[in-house]
This record gives sequence, structure tokens and C-alpha cells, in this order.
Amino acid sequence: MEVAERLGGEIVSADAFAVYRGLDIGTDKPSREDRERIPHHLLDIVDPHETFSAGAFADAATVAIAEIVSRGNVALIAGGTHFWIRALVVGLFPSPPRDPGVGAALAESWDADPASVFRALEEADPESAARIGPRDRQRILRALEVFEITGEPMTTHWQRQRSSPRFDPLFVAPNRPRQALYAKIDARADRIFSDGLVGEVQRILASGVPHDAHALKAIGYREVVELLQEKCDLATAIENTKKSSRHFAKRQLTWLRRLREGTVRWVAPAGDGGAPEVI
Repeated sequence: MEVAERLGGEIVSADAFAVYRGLDIGTDKPSREDRERIPHHLLDIVDPHETFSAGAFADAATVAIAEIVSRGNVALIAGGTHFWIRALVVGLFPSPPRDPGVGAALAESWDADPASVFRALEEADPESAARIGPRDRQRILRALEVFEITGEPMTTHWQRQRSSPRFDPLFVAPNRPRQALYAKIDARADRIFSDGLVGEVQRILASGVPHDAHALKAIGYREVVELLQEKCDLATAIENTKKSSRHFAKRQLTWLRRLREGTVRWVAPAGDGGAPEVI
């Protein structure tokens, strides 16, 4: 927001769950005051019973960027869904058609032993496995389906696509010591629970959104769903949220260090002068 104020910028959210209406506390959305201070885009645009894809984001973000630039302003893309940022910068490779037989067999294998399916992805496409993580059933199965149908890992398809980027962005990320990062993650988890995350999930479920909706697979939300299903207690849900967040942050850092869409400039955190470095 400081960069946006100094440069005449507008912020485009690249958070895969902040797009959903009603997912406010767990996604830590900008406040109303923040949005009045700086224009924000792609927040609260989809109902939580729907699914919003990387391709839909890339299309919507491209339109938002064009509108921002037409006003003579600078577009700042902010958020942690790096797969979406990749889709925006280089586009999505032409996805091979789905094979119902392959998809059904993979789904059956997942239901029997998710860990073994994820290990299969680690062997076939270690870069995708590192990016996706072991709990995202939908993306794990799709990556394996692409591998089985085409004989090539999804990573190879992406590398082919990267030859013609759609944008030439400045990539920046805060360079924070790992322990300081984890301390912030833990404090954030405590805060969102104390701010009423459990009640927020209860309201979403009461509105008719199924517990297995994609929107409720976000970190924090899925742990609360398990809590409400009496699979764990509150303390365990909070601790699991912290663990999942730390694992996700580790994957994010790995992705940034291996970034092939451009060079990441590591800057100080916001409170330590990061904004002037970016400017």
C-alpha cells in the first residue's frame, strides 16, 4: 500500500481464496479503510460454492491491469498464490483433454492411499509436487493425469509455455529470517481464530456451502471444518493451521528461489524499509 501511494498504484489481489465473498477473517482481507485508501481489485468476486480457476484469474487480472494502466496508474499484483501469478505472466499451457478412465483410477488410488499417490507425483514431477504440496487432491490428481496422458510432467509443459511471457514484471519479495517469518505466521493464526474464524466458517456452511467446497480448502478453513466435524479440538485446529501455513510458506520460498519467469528482488520487510527499495 505504501508503494501504491507513492507511485500512484492500484492493487490487484492474487490470493486464490480472497476472491470468495464471505471468506474475510481467514484470508485476512484488506479492511474497508484500506480499500478506500488504495483501490483493490479481484476481492469478493465469487460465491464460495463456486470455483475460480487460475485461467479465470489470469483473464480477470489482465482486464484489471489494462484498466489501471489506462488511468495512468501502476498495477501492483500482491498475493501468495504463485501458480496464479505464473498463469498471469506467461499464460496457461494448452491443457490436454481429460481422460475419465485415468481420472477415475487416480481418484480411486487417492481414496485408498493419498500418501502413495503424492509419492507418485514426486517421482513423476518433483517440481510440481514441491509447489502443490501433499494435501491438494485436485491439483495432485490433475498433475498426474497430465503426466499419464501426455507422457510429460506438467513442469515440462510450463517450461515450453514460458518462452513467450505476456508481461515483464518486477518481482519483489520480503527477505525475512525464517524464524521471524514463522513467528508472524503463528501470531496470525492466533489472531484469526480470536477474531472469529470458527464463526465465519459456521456462517458459510449455514448458507448452504458444502463442507468439501473448494473455497473451504484454504488453510485455516479446512482445519475449522475438521473441528466442526469433531475430528479435532480447537487447540489442535489452531496448531494444524500454524503447521500448514509454515509448510505453505516454505513451498512459496522454494518457488520464489527457483522462479523462471524472471528475477526476484529480495527486499526488506515493509516495516524495515522494503517499500522505498521497491520504489
